[in-house]
Amino acid sequence: MRVLVSGGAGFVPSHLCERLLSQGHEVVAVDNFVTGHRRNLATLLPNPRFSFVQADVSRELPVDGKVDRVYHMASPASPIDYVELPFETLYAGSDATRLLLERARVDGARFLLASTSEVYGDPAIHPQIEEYWGNVNPIGVRSVYDEAKRYAEALTMAYQRYHKVQTRIVRIFNTYGPRMRPNDGRVMPAFCNQALRGEPLTIFGDGLQTRSFCFVTDLVEGINRLMESDITEPCNVGNPHEMTMLQLAEYINHFTGNKAGIIHKPLPKDDPTRRRPDITRARLGFGWEPRVGFDEGVARTVDWFRGLMEQEG
Repeated sequence: MRVLVSGGAGFVPSHLCERLLSQGHEVVAVDNFVTGHRRNLATLLPNPRFSFVQADVSRELPVDGKVDRVYHMASPASPIDYVELPFETLYAGSDATRLLLERARVDGARFLLASTSEVYGDPAIHPQIEEYWGNVNPIGVRSVYDEAKRYAEALTMAYQRYHKVQTRIVRIFNTYGPRMRPNDGRVMPAFCNQALRGEPLTIFGDGLQTRSFCFVTDLVEGINRLMESDITEPCNVGNPHEMTMLQLAEYINHFTGNKAGIIHKPLPKDDPTRRRPDITRARLGFGWEPRVGFDEGVARTVDWFRGLMEQEG
């Protein structure tokens, strides 16, 4: 098939492009490098079935020829991005979603929206099931991301109901692995880089807030399977193994041999206290569950950041 991937130079989408190429598809990636990076395309560009278009998909979609699948993966996706790129984040969820859905409608392509566990906000139920409507502050700092994704889900379902577009929605939980930006504000790259520099790890609040970390190749496998499944309702894809930020910090310090310990800073506003997916729908619907162990995933992630540090001197 011919597959269009928005945000293709990003962390998760670049891994998705690799997966699609390994299946024999032709892949067209589109990115404007607002948060994506050219180095993420290094293994993709030599492949004759891969092509890249530099463009802002919230403004235009300059891709010629019919496509069979559309993966809308483009969006800033970290707390730092929400503050520095509020309008780009909002437009990625609104204008870009509309343009890509319209392209899917015209081409008769199947469409997948990369949504997020952030639609659940600071959840009042635990673990989070897809039927939960969320507990979100619609005007907080994080709302530019939360509400953009919630709107994108609503628009996607409208295209499914009224234009009969084949759509899929994946709600992505915390993901980690090679190609993350070192300074993107998320906890895994922050901890890894602080530890490798021999600095104390920064914990916000008391450190008892939880996250559930899924290695990027597991996530991509789930996204790919969801696209080809019959599930048309939103579907969680993430690792249900939950840990506190204190546990993660202690693990990273031990793994890297960092003796600098930890420091505490105030908890940011609207930071979720618990986050863990219920993956029953994915497990029953298309036989997916995470396979990469945490030890292996952390080793590969730390190696990636260590390599970046060596390159930068």
